[in-house]
Amino acid sequence: MRLGLILSEVGQGFRRNLSMVVSVVLVTFISLTFFGAAILLQMQIGQMKDYWYDRAEVTVYMCIDIVPGCDGAAATDEQIQAVEAELEGGTLSPYVAQVTFETPEEAFAHFQEQFADSDVVQLATIDSFGASFRVKLVDPTQSDVIIDSVTGMPGVDEVRDERALLQPIFDAMNAASYTAVGIAALMLVTAVLLISTTIRLSAFSRRRELAIMRLVGASNRFIETPFILEGVLASLIGSLLASGAIVAIVHFFVGGYLAESFTGYSFIGIEDALLVAPILVVVGAVLAALSASVAIRRYLKA
Repeated sequence: MRLGLILSEVGQGFRRNLSMVVSVVLVTFISLTFFGAAILLQMQIGQMKDYWYDRAEVTVYMCIDIVPGCDGAAATDEQIQAVEAELEGGTLSPYVAQVTFETPEEAFAHFQEQFADSDVVQLATIDSFGASFRVKLVDPTQSDVIIDSVTGMPGVDEVRDERALLQPIFDAMNAASYTAVGIAALMLVTAVLLISTTIRLSAFSRRRELAIMRLVGASNRFIETPFILEGVLASLIGSLLASGAIVAIVHFFVGGYLAESFTGYSFIGIEDALLVAPILVVVGAVLAALSASVAIRRYLKA
């Protein structure tokens, strides 16, 4: 009987403040969608880092005679062999998984294949390419060991860590993720304020009923429960909509468009979205319960 009365009060609150309830649902939906998207973006960044960093190599470029820093002298066979011995020696062997030597002819052939549709191929000559070593590391984060050991050796023009080329991309993605988190935080604050306002308006519209309930000895907990449930239910609807939106984005956009357009890459999947969905529901419900509880208690004390 008490449960039926509480649910009846919740229904009345929804009907009397329908526009505010819809506002709470929409704001909660938008804010939690941004929040969920930020979590998924961080997951995607983590997967991309694992994918690319595992494939990232340190490239040792040997001197050619047209490079100013090499004093107009190409690397000799002895210098190339010395670099190879250093990379495959006992000092660096614990850090090196594989060393691949590329001749100038192979480098020129790869360049022609990669830029076959570009006019720049016509301008390039084999004299523009030198020998190089591609070093795959056991742990890509320890590339500094290879760079410090090989840099400055005779015949070495440049030692380049491919991770340095990828870092600006990940920095941009992290910035986008933090922006989404910031927008989500602002929207969640807005949702909390809307829930508080909705609860206070609902309580004000039922002030006579509340006065009667107090006169007949109803406890504060019994009076507060319908209002808290109103906020939680409105937020729960928004949370479920946000969860559905997150799953749809991953299924249709990430798993559909991105996965089909960029084959061979690692993307987040539905299982990741399903892990995020309960987080959105819990966050929405907890925020709604706390804001509604504080609002109705402050109103009853006023």
